[in-house]
Amino acid sequence: MTELARTDDVEQPDDLETEGAGRFGVYLAFLQLVFTLGWTVYAIYLPKLAAEVGIAPATVIFILMLDQAIFTITDTAMGVMADRVAAVVGRVGVFVGVVTVLSCAAFVAMPFVARAGPGAQAMFIGLLVIWAITSSALRAPPLSLLGKYGARPALPFLSALAMLGYGLAGAVSPYLGTALRGHDARLPFVISSVVLLVTALALSKAERVFAQRPAAVKRATTQRPIGRVPLLFVAAMVILALGYQLHFSLNSASLFRRFAAPADLQWLMPVFWIGFNIAMFPASVVTRRSGGLIVMGVAGVLGAAAVFGAEMAPSLNVMIATQFIAGAAWGCMLMSAMSSALAVGDSGAEGKVVGLVFSALALATFARMAAVAGGLQTLPDYAPLLQWAPVACWAVAGVGLLVLAASRMRQGTGAAHIG
Repeated sequence: MTELARTDDVEQPDDLETEGAGRFGVYLAFLQLVFTLGWTVYAIYLPKLAAEVGIAPATVIFILMLDQAIFTITDTAMGVMADRVAAVVGRVGVFVGVVTVLSCAAFVAMPFVARAGPGAQAMFIGLLVIWAITSSALRAPPLSLLGKYGARPALPFLSALAMLGYGLAGAVSPYLGTALRGHDARLPFVISSVVLLVTALALSKAERVFAQRPAAVKRATTQRPIGRVPLLFVAAMVILALGYQLHFSLNSASLFRRFAAPADLQWLMPVFWIGFNIAMFPASVVTRRSGGLIVMGVAGVLGAAAVFGAEMAPSLNVMIATQFIAGAAWGCMLMSAMSSALAVGDSGAEGKVVGLVFSALALATFARMAAVAGGLQTLPDYAPLLQWAPVACWAVAGVGLLVLAASRMRQGTGAAHIG
């Protein structure tokens, strides 16, 4: 596999100012925003819908774990599929559009089937599984097009644009949960599905426009085996994602409650995502010059320090500052990881590597949910482990990535290489 060379070492036209590339990046940001908000709507209403078909509330966490287990497999599978159908311009968009029709149909049907009561339990679960499998088509395949057609110096900036939708969705999710509380599930499910479907169906046109720009560089589509370094990169991504899950999803709310009332959490939790969204764009400049591994490694170490500061914060102001920095660090990690995965260049495996990154995120989410399902956060013996595990995850993975980058530099292959 082509190794991730420093992007400024590649003699290709600068795509940062290319109209097609910029518009495609904004399009992907909107796609990720709509998709992530749809997942949020699903998570908000799942307990109620499950209760309507006779599924006990305690079982809901296992349904969510099943979703993440499916994502762990299908995110990579969909990425591989995208690589195989990418030989024809516009084919990826058609593939994503067709699969999204099935995904949205299953999603819209959930609240209607749930109203039928316990007799529809098997059908309801079947719809959940179909939706989880097919929704993976909206993750790796669209982003893989950036690596196939984007000029390599532009990839960090375009990755930041694409991940902006993910960050914006994280920021508004607390407000969405409050706004939808008590409302019928059918209308939110229909609206989110229609918007997502229209956006996904436009991918084919957006793909053709992007690929036909003069600055677009078409990559080879013959896949090559993944080497040792890319696998180490993916393993590090699993550890970094686990640190994020344990810190933000498991610990952050309780950290804020040390200084604020529960009602204030909807205003405080988005601080993490504000840092996430702001930091990605200046970090993309550093990634372009120094390489993804270095940025991921430095961000991991700084993020670990920020999480440590949050655990030790003496006041709300310090807590807000450390959470902002932790979010900024996670934004840098995720943006540079996507950029690194996309920059496999002429290997023809952009979808596979991006899919592996999404699978790593899903696996980490599964692990966090397993901890919750096992009640580890309520066991005093495990409290220190869960408290300091995010610090350890980000620090260990960050240092490991920096060592890996230094090793690549000593070999004369470039610090940003992952393959």
